[in-house]
Amino acid sequence: MGAPKGNRFWEFRSKHGREKLFGSPTLMWDAACEYFNWCVDNPILDPRSFGGKQKIQRPFTMHGLCLYMNCNTGYFRTFKAQLPDGEKDYNTVIYNIEETVFQQKFENAAIGVYNHSIIARDLGLADKIQNEVTNIPLMNIDPLDSSTDDTADDSTT
Repeated sequence: MGAPKGNRFWEFRSKHGREKLFGSPTLMWDAACEYFNWCVDNPILDPRSFGGKQKIQRPFTMHGLCLYMNCNTGYFRTFKAQLPDGEKDYNTVIYNIEETVFQQKFENAAIGVYNHSIIARDLGLADKIQNEVTNIPLMNIDPLDSSTDDTADDSTT
């Protein structure tokens, strides 16, 4: 059985939409810094090293950050895109978070800590090769057709 016709139950809602994950931009930045510190404090064991005991710094990722913040990357992108005009401080924090993730990956790939080709693709820096074929008109030459023979022009000389 559905709701009765003409009801106005929707007016009794105390709020509309999902609550923000963080009450302020400062809290969001603090949570991101906690994640960054966790990555530094919990390095990955490099299986390529002798005995697999060499530690390398864990890369900062947006997926890892969102997992740490208990959200997903889609929520993060949507949150950024739908910010009201009065809350642009969140935009600055999100920009700083994205730039920190980019810089850490880029610098560690540049010095060989991370695989440079994987990080370049992840950061959108991979070389893109675009092959383009232009339409070149082909000459239609029929060897049996005497009208295309160049010797006809030589008869005047």
